[in-house]
Amino acid sequence: MCLAIPAKILSINGDSASVDYGGVTKKVNVSLVDELEIDDYVLIHAGFAIEKLDKKEALKSLEILQQFANLQQDEQRKN
Repeated sequence: MCLAIPAKILSINGDSASVDYGGVTKKVNVSLVDELEIDDYVLIHAGFAIEKLDKKEALKSLEILQQFANLQQDEQRKN
C-alpha cells in the first residue's frame, strides 16, 4: 500500500518546491506535475508531487489525517 500526503506549496524553484505538511516544511520534486503555483495543494509520495489537488479536497484530507493523529495520541496516553 502506498501513502501520499497532501501538502501546500510555499515556494517553487525550478523542479523543486518547499511545501507545508501542517507546519512541517520540506523540499520536494515537482517535475511530474504541470502548472503549479504557490498556494496550490499537491499529493506528495516519496518526495515527489504526483498530483495537483483541489483545495477543498486537500483540506478535507488533512483534517481527516489530523483526526487520526489525535486518536492515536489519545490511545498512547491511555496506555
